[in-house]
Amino acid sequence: MTKLAEKRSDRLRETLFEAEMANGLQVFILPKPEFRQTYATFITKYGSLDSEFVSAMTGKRIKVPDGIAHFLEHKMFEEEDGDVFNKFAKFGAQANAFTTFDSTTYLFSSTSHVEENLTILLDFVQNPYFTDQNVDKEKGIIAQEIKMYEDTPNWRSYFGLLKGFYGDHPAATDIAGTVESISRITKEDLYDCYRTFYHPSNMILFMVGPVDPEAMLELVQRNQEAKAFKKRQVIQRFYPELPRRAIEARVESELVIAQPRVLFGYKEVDGSADPMTRNRHEAAMELWMDALLGRGARLFHELIEEGLTDQGFSVEYEMTEYYGHSILGGNSKKPLDLVKRVQTALAQTAKKGLHQDDFLRAKRKAIGRFVSLLDSPQGVAHVFTTQKLRGIDIFDTIDVLEQIELAEVNEVLKKHLQDEQFAISLVQQLDGEE
Repeated sequence: MTKLAEKRSDRLRETLFEAEMANGLQVFILPKPEFRQTYATFITKYGSLDSEFVSAMTGKRIKVPDGIAHFLEHKMFEEEDGDVFNKFAKFGAQANAFTTFDSTTYLFSSTSHVEENLTILLDFVQNPYFTDQNVDKEKGIIAQEIKMYEDTPNWRSYFGLLKGFYGDHPAATDIAGTVESISRITKEDLYDCYRTFYHPSNMILFMVGPVDPEAMLELVQRNQEAKAFKKRQVIQRFYPELPRRAIEARVESELVIAQPRVLFGYKEVDGSADPMTRNRHEAAMELWMDALLGRGARLFHELIEEGLTDQGFSVEYEMTEYYGHSILGGNSKKPLDLVKRVQTALAQTAKKGLHQDDFLRAKRKAIGRFVSLLDSPQGVAHVFTTQKLRGIDIFDTIDVLEQIELAEVNEVLKKHLQDEQFAISLVQQLDGEE
């Protein structure tokens, strides 16, 4: 039997078990005897960005319609003999799935019958069933979903800002695609994508909960050895070059809403091929954002007291090997005043530097938030798999947070505020009132 390797974090007092199956599937198990619930995720490194690639079926370079990764996720739950959700329900499990720009995740959580539910998870994800009929039926369902989200101010403002950053690049394309793009998806397209990206060597299985690592590994190994997979191969993906500058400084749209919504931020100028460099940069960015505009920050409360926004105001930062950007904003009756107020505060802080006390508060908060994630099955699973797919070990994250110094945070803040990388996405009330 494949041997489990152990990785111990004395700082976190956790032991992670890992192994690689003969077919390339990476298995990670974090036993938590004190948990009642087991949470398992089965993930492929395949998301909405991956629309152009060399097909594993034909060996030819192809370009598939936007939204196909999300469409494929939907179709995986339908089998020839019924709906997978019913199988999970029989054994008391809750199941779900979601697609991002760079991954697709299938998951379940349960307090019992873990072996049965894990088997269901592995089997349905590794047994696609697409027909012309069920593909056509799904188009109507997803088209309704797309139209619903298009009428949501959060969704409209978010993808409006990405469009401002990246224009027509896939990094700004709605993960679900468009009604027109999904209408062109065929059964053959789905199989092309599935055979290319759902090979075990492009996937990760993660489990956390009161489980026996040896027993779980034995189950996974038996399950995988009973299946035949083509020889693993390097996946060839093709992405257009990212624009050097933000494409559009201001993107506007209108909806029937109670008050306008505005999101704004800066596109990263340069990324890094090294995962740990990206991880450290992302951590430094998140520290200054929380220190200046997090819920405990003075400026956050001033913005609310001045009537510029509400408790929904938020900040976030994301950096991958493909793209990076900051996003700030929320609801505002005076959206452009809100943007100006925040930009002024950012510029002032970049010039004089973040205060040491604010930095230390944000750092302690970040460390505490990360440690608390280990007490949440869903939280630790999400963080672990997201970081692992991006080449980062979850145990390294706490070390990065503890090592970051104030000077490093001030430096990334200063470099990030480039006028040519700035964009605004404004969703106005339909009558145009601001």
